[in-house]
Amino acid sequence: MGLIWTMIAKRLGLGLLTLFVISVIIFSATELLPGDFAKAILGQSATEETLAAFRKEIGLDLPAYQRYFNWLGGALQGDFGTSLSGNKRPVADLIATRLGNTLFLALYAAAIAVPLSLVLGILAALYRNSIFDRAANAAALTSISFPEFFVAYILIFVLAQSGFFPSMTRMDADTSLGEALYRAFLPALTLTLVVTAHMMRMTRAAIINLLASPYIEMARLKGIDPMRVILKHALPNALAPIITVIALNLAYLITGVVVVEVVFVYPGLGQLMVDSVAKRDFPVVQAVALIFAAAYVLLNLTADVLSTLSNPRLIHRK
Repeated sequence: MGLIWTMIAKRLGLGLLTLFVISVIIFSATELLPGDFAKAILGQSATEETLAAFRKEIGLDLPAYQRYFNWLGGALQGDFGTSLSGNKRPVADLIATRLGNTLFLALYAAAIAVPLSLVLGILAALYRNSIFDRAANAAALTSISFPEFFVAYILIFVLAQSGFFPSMTRMDADTSLGEALYRAFLPALTLTLVVTAHMMRMTRAAIINLLASPYIEMARLKGIDPMRVILKHALPNALAPIITVIALNLAYLITGVVVVEVVFVYPGLGQLMVDSVAKRDFPVVQAVALIFAAAYVLLNLTADVLSTLSNPRLIHRK
């Protein structure tokens, strides 16, 4: 297990370094945006004295590097500053109300997509080159080719216009679990159709790659049922690439929900980020972007650890 802890420490170090670089990019990107930020918030009619007082209030009178380290130090303590729009609530409070909704949508989509991908991938490998295999691959390639917003609008046209599901997702603290599952079904189905294809094709490819192995041939010669050969002998040895692609797609489900949340007006982090960009509420934009980056780095670390644990040859190296 020493190798695992060493790998985790190295990955954590690289992850923290990556997050530091990303934080610099996020802060620099907002700094390079054209226009006067204070004037955009207060309006063109604001006087120079009002603009100067506002810049001093939010720290724009300080040098850029000093504002960056102040922001980074606050972010490390969970303090992302104050929102510049609305009633000037703390950014952490705004994110807390939306983060749970985004995680719920991501887990909802994952609960559908992961089992479905594994089943379709195993069946496609078992019935390779059959009509089912070709149809599944064709459907997977089709779903990969369509952008998320196009899939979302097709589902709205087919399922929402007919009255089966709502086209806009409304969530609040009083919404029950059953009602939440019903309201969020279309956004979750959109994400499922997008990520299932990648996981299904990787599962199929990993299992087919192992079916030509000598121990698989021996199991077949013994007359073992083909499904049992795949589930008991091939699948455990194909877990490393499958776990990696599942973890990466889970990272996408959390960080790539922006378009889907906007289409369905889903009250998550993606919708909050788009609204904040429109209002030039940069503290919120910076905080949400940093959270997305941290989630992606953490899930990549999880994928590395799980894929290593699933393959004894990576643990006991010679």
